[in-house]
Amino acid sequence: MEENEQIEIDKVFKFVFKHLFAILLTIFIIAFIFSGVFTIDPEEVGVILRFGKYSRNVSPGLNFKLPFIEDVIKVPVQRQLKAEFGFRTLKAGIKTMYSRNNYDFESLMLTGDLNAAKVEWIVQYRISNPYKYLFKVRNAEQTFRDMNEAVMRQIIGDKTINEVLTTGKQEIANLATIKLQKMADQYETGIKVAQVVLQDVNPPDKVKSSFNEVNEAQQEKEKLINEAKSEYNKVIPKAKGDALKIIEEAKGYALERINKAKGDADNFIAVYKEYVKSKSVTKQRIYLETMQKVLKKIDKKIISDKNLSGILPLFQTDKINQGAVK
Repeated sequence: MEENEQIEIDKVFKFVFKHLFAILLTIFIIAFIFSGVFTIDPEEVGVILRFGKYSRNVSPGLNFKLPFIEDVIKVPVQRQLKAEFGFRTLKAGIKTMYSRNNYDFESLMLTGDLNAAKVEWIVQYRISNPYKYLFKVRNAEQTFRDMNEAVMRQIIGDKTINEVLTTGKQEIANLATIKLQKMADQYETGIKVAQVVLQDVNPPDKVKSSFNEVNEAQQEKEKLINEAKSEYNKVIPKAKGDALKIIEEAKGYALERINKAKGDADNFIAVYKEYVKSKSVTKQRIYLETMQKVLKKIDKKIISDKNLSGILPLFQTDKINQGAVK
């Protein structure tokens, strides 16, 4: 029995040794094929290197490379990438957590009016040219970060502290986007800048309290100026309106007096012309008109006959109220 088993074992070993080369060759071919097959995701492009030198790009999907001869580097050309300066995101979500420790070397900058500012910003970008990104610049990611710091420091150095902290944020972000893209193209980094966003801009922590006091004083100053302007707008326009009203009333009064004077003059001239035509009649009419005006103003009137002679008649003048007694 043992002899038969030994014979079977010997047969197996003979078979293996006889076909060993074919088995090894089959295993090698299978390993060779499987080691050359790889997949590129839809948002990526595969860069093939042959003996360390650029060979070609491959599209998303199932691809093949020569094993042990070619290598593949997957570059996310469709993915929106992000670079953070002055802080780092620890955990993204509804309550995003940030780390701002030991990043002052990136964020501390000097403004054009020699004030210090702590500027934190984000750059969103894509890799538009994988070949340039991998081979034109050594360590393209770090080079791109250095470009960001250089561009931002240049722009902040041309602005005042008030512009950096308040009204000039959007202008700084837009200008940084343009300058950064121009520099990235100049250095052939293969990067397309989407936008620059100023995340947070503040004075340095050591002087923040003093800066806030200055801001409060400036706000109080603006408040007082606005109140003074408001009071000015209430009083001055009213005074101007009153002055214009008085002037217009004076002009109206002057015009009225002039017209009245002209009317009186015209009336006098008309009366004079009638007087020249018939002096006695005109005198009589003027006399009667004048007496009519005068007598209206007298409450008690006593009219006597000019031809009366003798003792002056006695009249009960206390019982005479109005009218004439003859």
